[in-house]
This record gives sequence, structure tokens and C-alpha cells, in this order.
Amino acid sequence: MISYNRPDERRIAHEMKDLWELLTPTQQALLANSWSVCKYKKNEPIYRCGEEPTSLLCLISGKVKIYSDGYDAFSHGYPNRPIINRVLRPGQYFGYRAYLEGSSYITCASAIEEAVIVSVPMFVICNILDENNRLARLFLKMMAADLGTADKRLLCLTQKHVRGRLADTLLFLYNIYGVEIDGKTLNLKISREDLAGLSNMTTSNAIRTLSNFKDEGVIAISGKKLEILCLDDLEHISKNG
Repeated sequence: MISYNRPDERRIAHEMKDLWELLTPTQQALLANSWSVCKYKKNEPIYRCGEEPTSLLCLISGKVKIYSDGYDAFSHGYPNRPIINRVLRPGQYFGYRAYLEGSSYITCASAIEEAVIVSVPMFVICNILDENNRLARLFLKMMAADLGTADKRLLCLTQKHVRGRLADTLLFLYNIYGVEIDGKTLNLKISREDLAGLSNMTTSNAIRTLSNFKDEGVIAISGKKLEILCLDDLEHISKNG
């Protein structure tokens, strides 16, 4: 992790626009004087399960995953298979729920690729919340959106078969990160382990199912890059999986 002593205030304010524009000039100055900016390397932990939360975190650039270590009854002493709860794109906030609940983190967070993150002490946010109802409504909206996403993902991961789960994960990533300039390649390099973690399956099952999708002409594979060749077929597999 690399810390920046003089963060670019205008860039940060732009990335945190939905929050920034709800604040008074005095509150904006308080926020700008309180935040810090850090860069995380690929796969570097941002926080770990059991640690005490202290800050509101906002992803400025890069990609981040929120995950749980999971439980594998058949691990026989090997590390448990992680379950990825969600992935984040720039402009999204995280790390605050546990503080508001008054508990330690029940998940972990790490960078999928190099990520720049703004950290604001939660006591500063809470002081602003005490006098700014509009900011409080924003937090309610964000938590409601996260809960809705979690409910949809839970239904997928518990009710669908392997093909449906992986198709749903690819659509999930497509909707979050979009595609590159060719209109087909997911704007994300993702490991087979992370695809498995997002789909609640073993890595071998993820590899096998990806291979099947490739043979069926639904996707193309180039290392960690995935092309969506037929979005309709992928949606059909997700719906009927």
C-alpha cells in the first residue's frame, strides 16, 4: 500500500460526486481535510475479516472484490474456498456497514487489479450525518442497493445449477464493468479462481463450464480475457440454469 500526502481534491470530489454534492461548503472542507488516498497493488488486502472498521472507503480507480473465506467441509486441512460476495467499480463506497452496525468486518476486501482508494474516518462521516439528512438518505439508498444485489446473488447461487451460476456471473461482470472497445471483451482480467468464487463452485468446475461455453460459441477465451460472443445465449443459460 502506498499513501499519498497531497491527493488531487478535484478528482476525488468528481469520483465522489454523489456524496460531495450533498454537502455544504463547510462539510466539503471538513471531508477534504480528513480524507487520505492509498494505492493498493493487485491482490493486496484492503481489510480483513475480524478487523475493526474505522473508515468509509471509496474506490477511485481499479477494481476490488469483497469476499468471505467460506467453509469447505471437504477441505481436509487445506485453505477454505473463498466466496466472492461482490465486485466494485470506481465511484462505489464500501467498508462502512460494519462501523454503522458497531461490529468488526465479517468480510475481506482486496484489489483485483491495482486500485486507488479514498479513506474518510467514519467519525467525520457520522458528524456530518448528524446534521445532513440528505447524506443519511444516500447511505440508506446504498445499503438498500447492496442488499438487493445480495438477495439476487443468493437466489442464483443456491437455486441454479453450475451452468446457470457461471452464466449469471459473466452477466454480472458484464453489467458492472462493461466491455472493451471491440464491444465483446469483458473489461476485466479475472482468474478462474475468482470466477469460481463468484459462482460458488470449484475452480475445476468453473474451468470445465467455461470450456463448454466456448465449445458452444457463447464465449471466446484468451488467457484471463473473456469475450461475450452471444449475449442472448448467455442470458438464456442464466435464466434456465
